Amino acid sequence: MTLFLAGVSTFNAQIIIGDAKGTATVKTSVLLEFAADENKGIILPYVRFLPQSPAEGTILLDASTSTAVRVKVYNANTSFGTNGWLDLSGQSANISDAMTAQPTFANAPETSAAKAIIGDVTSLANGVLILESTTKAMVLPIVADVQDVLSPSPGMMVYVNKAGSKRLAVYNGSVWSFWRGDFPT
Repeated sequence: MTLFLAGVSTFNAQIIIGDAKGTATVKTSVLLEFAADENKGIILPYVRFLPQSPAEGTILLDASTSTAVRVKVYNANTSFGTNGWLDLSGQSANISDAMTAQPTFANAPETSAAKAIIGDVTSLANGVLILESTTKAMVLPIVADVQDVLSPSPGMMVYVNKAGSKRLAVYNGSVWSFWRGDFPT
């Protein structure tokens, strides 16, 4: 896994995780995508402390209180949410049991410079996975229905591609929350 992440940090092309085809029919604006029909999602990083100066668009699982966990996204516009953090979960989850399996800072100290960058060689942004491009984006893992994801993990994020019900779905460890349309500005 370490070699893979080291290799990813130097790529400047599109990456497909899971197969060679992916889900996007047109690849010109895709930086990162996932295999089709896998019924899997991307799992956001769990944080025990919200970052002080996160990059715009940072998405994470706020596990600062393991009995009140929520998926959050950051926008510096303070009218966007509390201190720029918008709660995507809608309600809290108790993931105390799952947190016992997560390393603590004491036994797994974080290296602030450790990050995988896709789209450029370097980035000033802090994060675990940084997509650095002005013209390309990530295509989330796509599912027909969240019920098809048999064992979702806390912090899982997918795009639901269901007729009449296309939306972003995030799982906080207890319930799925759904978003469609624009976020507040």
